[in-house]
Amino acid sequence: MNRACLTKNTNLHEQNQHASSIRSTKNIIIRMKRITLIVIASFSILSGVIAQNVDDALRYSQIFYGGTARFMSMGGAFTALGGDISSLSQNPAGLGVFRSSEITLTPQLFHVNTAASFNGVNSDFLYNFNLNQIGIVSNIVKNDNETGLITLNVGYSFNKTNNLNQSIIIQGTGTSSMADYWAAQSNGILKDNLTDAQGMAYDAWIIDPTSGSGGLTYGTVYSNYGDNPPSVYGQNVRRIITTEGYTGEHAISIGGNYSNKIFFGATLGIDKINYTNHFEHLESTDAVLLSEFKNFTYTENYENKGTGYTFKMGVILKPIESLRIGLAFHSPTYYHIDETFYENLNSNFTNGGHHEYSIDPARYNYALMTPFRALAGVAVQIQKFALLSADYEFVDYGTAKFSQTGDNYDYSAKNLNIKNSLQSTGNIRLGGEFRINKLYLRTGYGYYGKAFKPGEDNANMNYNSISFGAGFREQALSLDFGFTTYKSSQLSYLYPLPDGMDPAVANLSTVKNMFTLTLGYKFGY
Repeated sequence: MNRACLTKNTNLHEQNQHASSIRSTKNIIIRMKRITLIVIASFSILSGVIAQNVDDALRYSQIFYGGTARFMSMGGAFTALGGDISSLSQNPAGLGVFRSSEITLTPQLFHVNTAASFNGVNSDFLYNFNLNQIGIVSNIVKNDNETGLITLNVGYSFNKTNNLNQSIIIQGTGTSSMADYWAAQSNGILKDNLTDAQGMAYDAWIIDPTSGSGGLTYGTVYSNYGDNPPSVYGQNVRRIITTEGYTGEHAISIGGNYSNKIFFGATLGIDKINYTNHFEHLESTDAVLLSEFKNFTYTENYENKGTGYTFKMGVILKPIESLRIGLAFHSPTYYHIDETFYENLNSNFTNGGHHEYSIDPARYNYALMTPFRALAGVAVQIQKFALLSADYEFVDYGTAKFSQTGDNYDYSAKNLNIKNSLQSTGNIRLGGEFRINKLYLRTGYGYYGKAFKPGEDNANMNYNSISFGAGFREQALSLDFGFTTYKSSQLSYLYPLPDGMDPAVANLSTVKNMFTLTLGYKFGY
């Protein structure tokens, strides 16, 4: 007997007493069943059903080239310029432009604001103070000749490649429910075989088999488990999403200058992922429902930590004194990622019933290969007054691939989904620097192209950046300030729904502001 089988000719008080008795008996069974569910969850690493999706592949494939204040305030357009420690992660040939040793330190204040439109508009923001860059260049060969090998330098720089901190609040009136997703996912599965969130939804009395379905079709609290259709919505829906972390690169490089015409370099990149995603999904209603439902909160948390390796090489050509042409190639980055995932669900009913269940954290280990990159740039120097530069970067996000690292999981379906969803695109960066004695004024623009193919939900998602900055040079000391703002918008689906139901989708508009300060010191010149 289940909730959907309560006798229809009893009064509401008798139904409530009956339901409470069922819950008491069922809770004893649940505690025994939870042991089985936890064992199943501990082996869920073999299923690969929770993570390793298109969004994960794209998140770790996109690079926004953080660095010094000078680098960022000029839009990151340094493929043909060099002479900045941040260029070690972009075009290592820029290391050959250095004529002396140098050390830089770049703290940053990061601010992100996200407006979410979901039957109303809500916005949230956060601040994050971080170390955006630190690096050193050392001159090991220096000749006064104007031909042959003039300089040879080695360098190290840590550069942030993406700040992943964000806070989002999505709130509005529901025209569907996450319970509908769990019910749809459970259809065709007997209740004793339900696992993961669907199993918790059943245990917490959010879904239950409908009467006369043989236990293979599920209803939700909004329709009294299918006994009183249609579902009564209008509930308050609130999702709070908090993400923390970054991707960054330790760039170890060597580069040189040959005859002041050819600058060359190579970089070994040791890339780091440190990312946490946590969300709480709440649904609550003031309506009087026969199921006596009041509210539920579903919590999901996953953490990714990974290390990857990449190789970069580049060249800058200076055919005439005022013109530089830069070319660079980045191999794919090969990441090994450790992931921890857990979820929790609790529910409350107007008769005082409270249910809470969680699944012990599951661990995943997998590999990710991100796309290769090809960069080209041109820079023009106008006497000692100005520098103008432009970059183009090619990247094919559809070539990102997951692979197993010992669990023998077959990632072919996930990789096919990446190939079918993502595409190749171009990134454009423009920068300018204007000198007035010891003062430098800078500006830049960046466009990061559409990663999703036409027809995909976020086919129009791209990123635009505008930057400004100023710098001061006095012999060996330098002080630079930069401001960069990124803008983007995307659709965020709260949960998939069966055909015929209104999609639960929010439109997110995000603005990221970065205030960057760099302290530099040159020595050995």
